[in-house]
Amino acid sequence: MWHFRSMPNPQLISAITLGMEDLARSRAFYVEGFGWTPVFENEEIVFYQMNGLMLGTWLKTSLANDAKRGDLSGLSAFTLAHNVADENSVQQTVERLVHAGGKLLRAPDVPPPGGLRGYVADPDDHIWEIAFNPAWTIDESGWVHFGV
Repeated sequence: MWHFRSMPNPQLISAITLGMEDLARSRAFYVEGFGWTPVFENEEIVFYQMNGLMLGTWLKTSLANDAKRGDLSGLSAFTLAHNVADENSVQQTVERLVHAGGKLLRAPDVPPPGGLRGYVADPDDHIWEIAFNPAWTIDESGWVHFGV
């Protein structure tokens, strides 16, 4: 059995932290849009327990200071994905996110491999793909597995 402590550099992401201009606006998007519950929050950061990692939404100025980086402006070439169990959940989730302050980037449609996907930007322009992929399974713990 694989055990991360036995590997010098395991394939593991512990946390993803997104820089935010307005923490209250961001919190509304994640709590009202996704329906997530914070596990910790203060005036600078909100943490959400995910399936195996933490998602942090941190005031951009505080994140820049912590990383010793003067400027965190602009987007990098990445997206975050939230997979759902069925096609109907894609449309419902996209609608909730837009209602909670997100911006619709791409209405749900069928990608070449099948399934359904749509794209929404959070209030700070972090891009989320909301997807149902019939080739991926989601187990009882919420872990996504490649292949059926």
